Amino acid sequence: MRVLIRATNWVGDAVMSLPAVRAVAGAFPGADIAVLARPWVADLYARETAISRVIPYAPSNISEKLREGWKLRDEHFDWAILFQNAFEAAMVARVADIPRRIGYSRDGRGWLLTEAIAVPKEGEIPAHERFYYLELLRRAKLIPVLPVESEPIRLEGIPEAAAAGRELFDSRGVAMPVVGVNPGAAYGHAKRWLPERFAEAASRVASELGAEVALFGSEGERSLCEQVARMATRPVHNFAGRTTLREFIDMTAACRVVLTNDSGAMHIASALDVPTVTVFGATNDLTTGPTGAKARVIREPVECSPCMLRECPIDHRCMTRVSAERVAEAALQLVK
Repeated sequence: MRVLIRATNWVGDAVMSLPAVRAVAGAFPGADIAVLARPWVADLYARETAISRVIPYAPSNISEKLREGWKLRDEHFDWAILFQNAFEAAMVARVADIPRRIGYSRDGRGWLLTEAIAVPKEGEIPAHERFYYLELLRRAKLIPVLPVESEPIRLEGIPEAAAAGRELFDSRGVAMPVVGVNPGAAYGHAKRWLPERFAEAASRVASELGAEVALFGSEGERSLCEQVARMATRPVHNFAGRTTLREFIDMTAACRVVLTNDSGAMHIASALDVPTVTVFGATNDLTTGPTGAKARVIREPVECSPCMLRECPIDHRCMTRVSAERVAEAALQLVK
């Protein structure tokens, strides 16, 4: 049996779909399970024993996407399970001539699927997004029931990742322990806590722990991280745009605690079982929040939150009312 899983395109979604990836492995014991993934999420699956391999997927136009589908024909997959919701995912699976194609009936693609699954309505399943992917499998009769809601999401190989992360920090001149900080968020500025407060909170936590601070983010967030670095009062190292996803995972696993916005970085830190403090404002922590006993969500209960907007049209009160002291205290309670 050969099964192709089409991974989601965003790191946070990919983390939240991990329980479903593992459930696929349980539904097809002994199968060759491949994950088709965009390059920027592929490293997330590097230590996952539930899958056999990752197939990089990097087309940039319709012709290249069709060619990718034709190439997949040579793999002779029996099943395609599409966690990615776009028309493109179903088109590629159909061009690949995979006989069983399962996915949610979205984006006008139902006719390309052999099993077009109805999208869950609000209230039909638990709120957290990991159940959205698991429910696809349940409705397709690949799993009998949804797992318990309280089960945390964890990456595999955490000790190995942490050991590799300590070596990376050492090679880059960073002394342990380390406070990790992720001040950016890809979705929009509405999700971002104030950089000066990240600097203040990180400096306070690092001072208490005798730690240095490591800033992480994309290349586009490097200037944001530089703002934080200028205001910090502890030794700071800016790695924004200077790590692969695999390196980021390993370095995060080696951190003593992580301070972050709602982001893919938050999901990784939480899934690595690292103490993680997340400032939420525009988005809903009940649906996309971190999981596990070492995760803390800080949010201010204002009347307009969660608004799910990319940019705040008023005064960003959901973020400006969250003090650095509050975040630092939550972090110190977690680690002590």
